[in-house]
Amino acid sequence: MTKADLVKNLADACDITGTVADAILSELAVAVRKDLIAGNEISLPDIGKFKVAHTAARSGRNPSTGATIQIAAAKKVKFVPAKSLKDSVNS
Repeated sequence: MTKADLVKNLADACDITGTVADAILSELAVAVRKDLIAGNEISLPDIGKFKVAHTAARSGRNPSTGATIQIAAAKKVKFVPAKSLKDSVNS
């Protein structure tokens, strides 16, 4: 599904214009980004949870040369699907 498909589905389901649906989707993305930057967990019922996970600095290998490199510590966004979503996909 593309963003255009999602906007159309949202507009049709809520009886709103595509412009309003696009604005709602954009604001949702901004809100999710702001909360993740702040370190908060976002829970969307029947969809899942977005959360920030921290990875420690570690050593790794350059696959082309085999040289040892240092990989910096980082934050990663993780998504954990809701049980109801997993069940509906697997049925």
